[in-house]
Amino acid sequence: MTGDARPRRRHDGRRAAILALDTATSRIVVAVGSPGGEPLGLSTWTAGYRHGEQLLPSIGRILGEANIRRSRLRGVIVGTGPGAFTGLRVGLATAKALAHGLRLPIAGVSTAEALIAAAAAAGRIPGRRIVLLLPAGPADRVVARLGIPARLLPGGADPDLGPTDVLVAIDLDGRAPADALAAGERARERLGHELLRLGAERLTAGADDLAMLVPEYVSLPRGVTAPEPAGGGVEWSRDPR
Repeated sequence: MTGDARPRRRHDGRRAAILALDTATSRIVVAVGSPGGEPLGLSTWTAGYRHGEQLLPSIGRILGEANIRRSRLRGVIVGTGPGAFTGLRVGLATAKALAHGLRLPIAGVSTAEALIAAAAAAGRIPGRRIVLLLPAGPADRVVARLGIPARLLPGGADPDLGPTDVLVAIDLDGRAPADALAAGERARERLGHELLRLGAERLTAGADDLAMLVPEYVSLPRGVTAPEPAGGGVEWSRDPR
């Protein structure tokens, strides 16, 4: 596993903290921060196919390096996607297990919303100008904007861009302009910060129902097909069953 851990501040282990994790993209993010969302430590690494094997040990490592006891955690934040099936399944299951086992509130944060906020902060531009592109299988892509549900772009289709829109692309090497990919990398560097900030706000406003929190998939497990909805196109299921 490759990655980086950047504890912001050490203390005696008795300080309250929140934990955030995201497994929606090709890079896993684990971050720990104050209950107000101030970053205290961050670890990221390329996911590969070992999400379940790497995630829990990395959570323990980042808590240890920030000198934060699990008993002092006050909430769990998890990125809900859009993203691929395997990563989101592992991330949501891990976050739910931690929240249940430690009796902590949990808050789901849209990975797309957090990436858009990160791109806006990195580029010092309003978030409403950001158009985010994510992969959806070998040919399709997903487009997301603030306040608008993410939607599928079939292979060969391009997003509608206004004159002031800024394109940001994640995990789309060879399938997006170079400047959009560069903006995506800058946004990815701040993803942990924005997960903590947004998650702290969600926890303050009211935690999610543990049983009802579900991910936003953009691809289904191999061999599983989704029926086309009546209106055409592809939709993400919010059914928690």
